[in-house]
Amino acid sequence: MDRVSSFDEPLKKLLGGATAKVMAEHLDLHTVGDLLHHYPRRYEERGKLTALADLPLDEHVTVVAQVADARILMFNNGRGKRLEVTLTDGSGRLQLVFFGHGVHKPHKELLPGRQAMFAGKVSVFNRKMQLAHPTYQLLDVSDADEATEAVDAFAGRLLPIYPACKQLDSWRIAKAVDAVLPSARDAVDPLPASLREGRGFTPLPEALLKVHRPQTKADIEDAKARLKWDEAFVLQVALARRRYADTQLPAAARRPVADGLLDAFDAKLPFTLTEGQEKVSKEIFDDLATEHPMHRLLQGEVGSGKTMVALRAMLAVVDAGGQAAMLAPTEVLAQQHHRSITEMLGELAEGGMLGGSEQGTKVVLLTGSMGTAARRQALLDLVTGEAGIVIGTHALIEDKVQFHDLGLVVVDEQHRFGVEQRDALRSKGKQPPHLLVMTATPIPRTVAMTVFGDLETSVLDQLPAGRSPIASHVVPAKDKPHFLARAWERVREEVENGHQAYVVCPRIGDDAEEAEGKGGKKAKAKKAAPEEDGDKRPPLAVLEIADELRKGPLAGLTVEVLHGRMHPDEKDDVMRRFAAGDVDVLVATTVIEVGVNVPNATAMVIMDADRFGVSQLHQLRGRVGRGSAPGLCLLVSEAHEASPARARLSAVAATLDGFELSRIDLEQRREGDVLGQAQSGVRSSLRMLTVIDDEEVIAAAREEAVAIVAADPELEHLPELRTVLAALLDKEREEYLDKG
Repeated sequence: MDRVSSFDEPLKKLLGGATAKVMAEHLDLHTVGDLLHHYPRRYEERGKLTALADLPLDEHVTVVAQVADARILMFNNGRGKRLEVTLTDGSGRLQLVFFGHGVHKPHKELLPGRQAMFAGKVSVFNRKMQLAHPTYQLLDVSDADEATEAVDAFAGRLLPIYPACKQLDSWRIAKAVDAVLPSARDAVDPLPASLREGRGFTPLPEALLKVHRPQTKADIEDAKARLKWDEAFVLQVALARRRYADTQLPAAARRPVADGLLDAFDAKLPFTLTEGQEKVSKEIFDDLATEHPMHRLLQGEVGSGKTMVALRAMLAVVDAGGQAAMLAPTEVLAQQHHRSITEMLGELAEGGMLGGSEQGTKVVLLTGSMGTAARRQALLDLVTGEAGIVIGTHALIEDKVQFHDLGLVVVDEQHRFGVEQRDALRSKGKQPPHLLVMTATPIPRTVAMTVFGDLETSVLDQLPAGRSPIASHVVPAKDKPHFLARAWERVREEVENGHQAYVVCPRIGDDAEEAEGKGGKKAKAKKAAPEEDGDKRPPLAVLEIADELRKGPLAGLTVEVLHGRMHPDEKDDVMRRFAAGDVDVLVATTVIEVGVNVPNATAMVIMDADRFGVSQLHQLRGRVGRGSAPGLCLLVSEAHEASPARARLSAVAATLDGFELSRIDLEQRREGDVLGQAQSGVRSSLRMLTVIDDEEVIAAAREEAVAIVAADPELEHLPELRTVLAALLDKEREEYLDKG
């Protein structure tokens, strides 16, 4: 059988249809290769053979002993059964105990006089040493050699415990692995020999044997080091090749012109840019000046001035004769960006209009819910080139949207866009446009290298002058209701001092489909806090809370609502009035999470805060403290003081450092949610590597991958690496097409 095909062999050929069907349906394992890459989650230690007289407490041991007696005891008025077995080995005695349904088999087999090996953890009950529910193997004492061999094989072994499912438990998976393990020797090794030898890695077939059937703990460490490296390396090679391919694409260089739109804009700025904004702008302008498309990720703390950096890049492109498009995840945010950008530009946003500036351009908005006439005009302005800047939602990706000369695409909040949407927008340029992706969710370096590995990264970590600190506190509404009453008093005080406040709720509360958008926030919010599943109360709702506040603690104040299912004009009207200071308190869902900028809003109360994720809370909190007055964020929760949910809220209250919080968030949610759909194929290819803990492995693998791709972009001299890569990318393409 050739090297690749044994790994591609369907499992049903080796394991039979029923087992293979369960593996495919419940564990997503289809081929021999899939099963060999289904690694044990942990290993159970049976411990070395121990004499009964020397048993250590709280440790896993294996003993060989004879059954002295066995008896069944009833308890709980005859409803419960317990089997107690006494062992002896000449040096001491030991009690075994089995409960419930687990008593039948040992009661038949562990008869007085029988000899067996027993493995389990030593505990004390009624001042006697005991093993509860030990695993055991009967010994045939008539053949002494065979008994010795059995003892050696049983004791001291590391038993692999596999990720299993209800239909197929770990030991049956272990048996299936035994059946396919001989194929491990056919593993195609993706590592170039020089790299493998230089780093002293175990050969891949050996690593697979060691991870599934380790003799020692050192075997497990060896295997893990090798298998983690493979995952990191193959993924980084795929990303390095994607970056390399992008550098080979042609793009129009877009250099800002002297005395153009950008200079006119800079001249009217009432403040100077921060050092960070200057540095990041330079990186972006350098990229825009090349004849290959820029692919850059701009991550910045909430309020670090990313929009300003993006706007200056867009103006530079308009100066150079191109158009710039900004893609926002929601209509509220697209409208907000359109409003703030036209305000910042003033007469420069009125190109071709009466009273507009000569250097100016037209800034248009394009969303799905615009009226036909406005939409037709916007489309016309784009195709003729009249509009230099367009801001919109997914509506920009539609086929009928045509540009005169698209030079730059700015994507706001990348974690809401898949790779394919980026590509769809990119295909609208005569040549591939430059791409700038922005996110206000700080991303730990390793995630940036893995999820956004095809983008160069710029970080804005300075807050502009004039931003105020935000004080955050947890309000335990259940334990201390007077704290909640005080929270509403604080909101009233802020309003009396001339400021405004937000109140955020997880739900809308109009009994239609409860989720905001497709799939919705409610589902996400619920998912963020699995420990609260026992809490049957539905999450608090905007409409109900607004009503209660108007009648109760905030009576007399102007309280308005904002949520995703309002008509766009209605939403826009509420946001305008809030921004103008005509609304005291805005009760909203997470539609305000990103980009909403009202410097006069100083307080935020987040209801059911434990229903939101850490990053989401940090995003929401970033809506206050945007002016000169200090911000206040109150996290209201009914979660129990000792619960993980409360620990999460305390972490948010304790720090304003988004990178620190993203690390906490990542540790709590692990990779699945974080990698999400941001990068097709990534999740499915990571089995051993954890993006949080393996920063050094990822960084080193990226370095090697970059060097290898630079020297041999087509991997002509590394056929094995090409084979493994093709398998990973097939999986990616498959997922890509599924989602498309």
